[in-house]
Amino acid sequence: MLRYIIKGVLLTITIMLCNVVATAQVTYLKEDSLKVVELLKSGAKHKYNKPKELMLYYGNKLKGVPYVASTLEKNTTEKLIVNLHQLDCTTFVETVLALALTTSQGSVTWNDYCANLQKIRYKDGVINGYPSRNHYFLWWVESNRNLGIVATPMDDDYRRNKSRNHHIYRRQNISINWMSTHTSSYPMLKGNKKFIREIAEYEKSSRGKFMMYIPYANLGLSKQKMKWVESGDILAICTKKKGLDTTHIGIAVWVTDGKLHLLNASQIHKKVVLEPMPIKEYMSHHPSQIGVWVIKPTFSPSR
Repeated sequence: MLRYIIKGVLLTITIMLCNVVATAQVTYLKEDSLKVVELLKSGAKHKYNKPKELMLYYGNKLKGVPYVASTLEKNTTEKLIVNLHQLDCTTFVETVLALALTTSQGSVTWNDYCANLQKIRYKDGVINGYPSRNHYFLWWVESNRNLGIVATPMDDDYRRNKSRNHHIYRRQNISINWMSTHTSSYPMLKGNKKFIREIAEYEKSSRGKFMMYIPYANLGLSKQKMKWVESGDILAICTKKKGLDTTHIGIAVWVTDGKLHLLNASQIHKKVVLEPMPIKEYMSHHPSQIGVWVIKPTFSPSR
């Protein structure tokens, strides 16, 4: 009996130590942790059938949160940052996806949310210094696709059919080097030759890769014709700007005007909004934007 008691005590101590370590690796405010649990508890009561429905639920819950850029560039060493009171386009989508994933697992806990956010934000879900963050959206998609969190059905269709002239989508060949050639824009890269070298090597390893995208000209098509896009999907606006793959991301919403809109953390509106302009009209003001990637949440609901 004493042996089992000792084992139980040791297990409790181990769990406590793990929680201490986990907390030490997360930067957050108490109001953020309370907000996460509040949202998860409300989401647990929300009836849904597919992940995309949870994406819309949580995306709408975050409407009005102020847009603030570079919220992840706050630590001298890489830690998981949780910030629900300030969002940029990427952290908005990551926050929504982590909430949806946690709900799909039947959990309402802060620790599970943090574990899922880390999984989404970092290469293979592991924090291993600044370069391990999925800085380019190509890396983000690849990592989360490998982890079974998202899918890219247009890419799958292209690989199956080898159709370079599909009437809806086209191929974007990736060539990225923006970070390694603009190091002064990234506080963690300034003067850090090791990080710069690692980022540059990872950029180089992405050469020759591609993503399929729906061209700007097709974004005015009807919901029936644009079968690849459903409300709740993640949309990444891709660019012809040298050295980059994408410039903005958000969540797809088909609204009552029959047009595709973007639910996003908007630098223009300074907060999370459902963009009032259809996405084609929105992109007409940004000539370097050539179309959108479509990324589908694929985790299975637990209920």
